[in-house]
Amino acid sequence: MKRLIFILAGLFFIRLAFAQVPGIRLTDESVVKDTSGKVLTLAERKEIMARGRYVLRVEKPGSPNSTIIIRELSEADSERRMAANTYKPQASGFFVTGRKPSSFSARDLQGNKYKLKDLEGKVVVLNFWFINCGPCRKEIPELNKIVEEYKDSSNIVFLAIALDEQDEVKSFAEKMPFNYQLIANGRYITQNYGINIYPTHAVLDKEGKVLFHTSGFGPTTGMWLRKTIEEAVR
Repeated sequence: MKRLIFILAGLFFIRLAFAQVPGIRLTDESVVKDTSGKVLTLAERKEIMARGRYVLRVEKPGSPNSTIIIRELSEADSERRMAANTYKPQASGFFVTGRKPSSFSARDLQGNKYKLKDLEGKVVVLNFWFINCGPCRKEIPELNKIVEEYKDSSNIVFLAIALDEQDEVKSFAEKMPFNYQLIANGRYITQNYGINIYPTHAVLDKEGKVLFHTSGFGPTTGMWLRKTIEEAVR
């Protein structure tokens, strides 16, 4: 089912890519260049289009038989464009967009201390989870990809607050790496926010205000986390 959702989302995105250039007429005889100016063979063009991550534009709008420029998108660019044109996950009932959540103080598995109010000036990405939560485990590979994409940014902090005991979280992380900073024994934090649905996500801007929050793991959750982080770091 998930595979079908992504296929449909991909087809929807391809349709949107064409919609960005209304009136374009692309045939096998059309002259198509990449962004470096290289004229692509029909086979090269079809190979790019088959991957489904591209946008087209006319080099000289209004000119008949104008060259068409094709730009291939990275996977991250593709996801951001899809996020801009697909549904936004429903907000959780545990945070209020535009408001600062109450602060908390906790240490990660390495003993580093985090106080939420002291993280203002940075973008904070929060994840609330527990080990035996199936959707929580299922989303970890996607969350790890997001952390990897922003590994060179010192202005983004990823914190995953688990309900489980520290030894349990350590043991779990050895078997299934989770690249957020892991905080165990976080039940007092989730109780403070009233969280009772897992996973729950929240992204805070540099002023400490909530930009995005949702519960559960859906096909667009990762896209909207990326989109919100991008907005917050600007």
